[in-house]
Amino acid sequence: MADILNVTYAQTGASTKHNTLGMREMQARAYEKRNAQFLLLKAPPASGKSRALMFLALDKVYNQGMDKVIIAVPEISICGSFDDADLTSYGFFADWHINPKYSLCSEGNYGKTETLLAFLKDKNEHFLLCTHSTLRFAYEKLKDIHILDKAVIAIDEFHHTSAEDGNKLGAILDDIIKNSSAHVIAMTGSYFRGDQVPILSPETESKFTQVTYTYYEQLNGYKYLKSLGLGYHFYQGKYFDALKEVLDTTKKTIIHIPNVNSRESSKNKYDEVDRILEAIGTYEGKDPITKIMTVKTEDGRMLKVADLVTDGDERKTIQNYLRKIEHKEDMDIIIALGMAKEGFDWRYCEHVLTIGYRNSMTEVVQIIGRATRDCEGKEHAQFTNLIAQPDAQDEDVKIAVNNLIKAISLSLLMREVLAPNISFRPRSTMLEGEEAKQGEIIIEDKDSPVSENVKNLLENGAVDQIIQTLMVTPEAIAPAIVDNQKAKVVTEIEVPKIIKQVFPELNDEDFTTIHDAVKTKLAISGLTYPDNTINLRDTAGGSNSEKMGAQDLLKIGNKFIDVDKLEVDLIDKVNPFQGAYEILSKSIDAPLLKTIQDHVTTQNSSMSEEEAKLLWNDLKKFVKQYNRNPDLASFDPYEKRLAEALAFLRRKKAESMQ
Repeated sequence: MADILNVTYAQTGASTKHNTLGMREMQARAYEKRNAQFLLLKAPPASGKSRALMFLALDKVYNQGMDKVIIAVPEISICGSFDDADLTSYGFFADWHINPKYSLCSEGNYGKTETLLAFLKDKNEHFLLCTHSTLRFAYEKLKDIHILDKAVIAIDEFHHTSAEDGNKLGAILDDIIKNSSAHVIAMTGSYFRGDQVPILSPETESKFTQVTYTYYEQLNGYKYLKSLGLGYHFYQGKYFDALKEVLDTTKKTIIHIPNVNSRESSKNKYDEVDRILEAIGTYEGKDPITKIMTVKTEDGRMLKVADLVTDGDERKTIQNYLRKIEHKEDMDIIIALGMAKEGFDWRYCEHVLTIGYRNSMTEVVQIIGRATRDCEGKEHAQFTNLIAQPDAQDEDVKIAVNNLIKAISLSLLMREVLAPNISFRPRSTMLEGEEAKQGEIIIEDKDSPVSENVKNLLENGAVDQIIQTLMVTPEAIAPAIVDNQKAKVVTEIEVPKIIKQVFPELNDEDFTTIHDAVKTKLAISGLTYPDNTINLRDTAGGSNSEKMGAQDLLKIGNKFIDVDKLEVDLIDKVNPFQGAYEILSKSIDAPLLKTIQDHVTTQNSSMSEEEAKLLWNDLKKFVKQYNRNPDLASFDPYEKRLAEALAFLRRKKAESMQ
């Protein structure tokens, strides 16, 4: 199988080696900043963030005077990462243990809120584990926020938070930071969200001490895993016909079937599971206890297959089995829909096969992370995306895919790649001298201030509501997709219809203001081109945009920042595949991934050629003294500046050689 992106790593073993305290490279870096009141840890899946949090939490309680640690995870399926752990045998001063009474990640939500509130008053226990939702419900019942003054709030998969007003978790975090002396530890494997809303406001983010550990550092330091590959394969007809060509049943694989709203979906998830089983081999039976299926391949091998798609009690049994896997032969293939992505741990997984285009970079990075855990006997990890062929010229698809590879490369380096969301604010509501915030569009209304009704509508997401309604009205938008001449009908006829339908009480002046705001957001967000062609994507955050299927791939460059700054062609050639084609890239090795990081860093740096030359002697002294190059992720501002100078000089040298 050919890869669209292939990265080869040095296999130094550094990222999995332990120091004298039993910490891996990333964990030691986080522990170095353990005294920070607000700590933001950005590290890829499988890098050991859960264990890092154990070290931090224990130190907060036993050495920093904190009394309570509340760990919040997005869903119960990933709570196993915080099971009891022997840390003292490896050199740390304490082991990790949570009293089962305060491990609140079981099915159902009965009594969990009250248990969390009781925990805050329990003088004998220090650690509690719960879901994001339990934390939200309990916080709403707090009578005095100062009960958290000696508490550590640790939020796993932090990208579920956002700076958006309607995000409850984000509002809780903001309140805790502003009105208590609590400590906050935030961890994420992808520092961006699928809906383009920033995770933290610049003001709040500036309060955090940040620790960044990239995919490059992690995989370059693995002991066994040599390479990561990403492949995009386009097909015609039904995906079942192309499945056998991309599914290697000798590899430990997770198959994610397409979203029911996507072009690739058959709309019957149970039938799709059956068809996938047929592609694997012959169904032999199901274990009455574990509910794991046995499927016989054409060459006679017996494979264990788990079905996480089918609803019902059996799925809980299967999940419990998957959590307890200890040997490679315990599982071969997992078939899933919305599960086995975020936080799911199956270290033997070698291949994640995703059917249908995913318009969320967060989801793509999380899926990739399922296959990138270091494991003896696993030399290559593979992500394959099987997509219906877009109805477009080959050259347009190549450009889109090149943008996609660049965006993935940047996100693997833990960069924020999604363009910011857009909000509206009347000029009349701003103070004298106040400037617009990032992503704010100012409505000039000083001569004729907008009404209170319009202010409220803009503040409460009226524009997004209208656009969301537009997205799920295919009879309105379909003509604009295929005919540019009909695109104006959408903005001048269909949008006004929706505004009158959703907000019938608007007078003429208020209607015009809202209409102009919608048209502005459509244009600036990339939802319309200058010729008013509708460009569907997930700005509104809804899955209905997936109805366009692979066509969204063609607009992917519009979603990302920094992509245009990265002037590199990663496409090599196009090969036939299933009546369509597969696009192959040039090989991207570890040094090139590092070069990508340096290139974008210099683009965003204030480094000048004069300063870089002045720092050259200091650079040579640093390398001689420490026997390494300065690190862009260093906590030392001067070392970081030296690293920026080195990246700048390397780029200039490369440009001169070209």
